[in-house]
Amino acid sequence: MKDATGELSMTAVAVVAIAAISVVFTTLIWPSIKANILRSTRCSQVTRCEDDCDSGMCTCYYCADETCDDEQEVQCPAKGDAN
Repeated sequence: MKDATGELSMTAVAVVAIAAISVVFTTLIWPSIKANILRSTRCSQVTRCEDDCDSGMCTCYYCADETCDDEQEVQCPAKGDAN
């Protein structure tokens, strides 16, 4: 009976640990990853950039829709800089 209780306790610990890791990932890590993916996608779709780039970042504009009626601003690394 003690073995069964020990296995149940370890299962509960594993479930709680997985839940805790999931919460940390979704609240702290995933938003940063998502923002970087969106920025990279938008920087690859820029239509124009301003000439002055401060600290290696340029203010660029991309089309938010197919007709390009609404240009959105995004901060992208200068052409020679690494992401």
